[in-house]
Amino acid sequence: MVSDAPPPGRSLPPTLLDLSTYLLSKVGKAARGRLAERLAERGLRLWDMAVLAALADFGPQAQRDLVGRLGIDPSDLAKVADQLAVAGYVERARDAADRRRVSVSVTPAGRALLAELDGLARAVQEEVLAPLDAGEREALQALLLRVHQGLGERAGRGS
Repeated sequence: MVSDAPPPGRSLPPTLLDLSTYLLSKVGKAARGRLAERLAERGLRLWDMAVLAALADFGPQAQRDLVGRLGIDPSDLAKVADQLAVAGYVERARDAADRRRVSVSVTPAGRALLAELDGLARAVQEEVLAPLDAGEREALQALLLRVHQGLGERAGRGS
């Protein structure tokens, strides 16, 4: 049976294709899905990579600070940290001054894993951005970073 369905991307109404926010959502969903699939092949999730990246970039942190930094539910972060600790990728320790506070730090094995995952994420990025040349990719990165920073500034002002 031959399908009369138009090829992907051409089946969307022009009104939606003219909305940058819609296109960002579609591209983001596709890219996230591809990365999630690659991580799942290794038994990992996006949150695993996010926690390792935050710890590698910002150093040891209180678990509750990671919750705020990453915007993850506290119970979900506890599960992620537990699984990463069992695998030897992070260490968790009670704060001597405040026993309620749990500090999390990345281990050398966690840094090595993050380096592998970064390579995997960059390979997915290459796939997704294949239609763009190097200059366009650089421009896109700069523009997306500006938009992201602008969203953070507006959130800080309560808008």
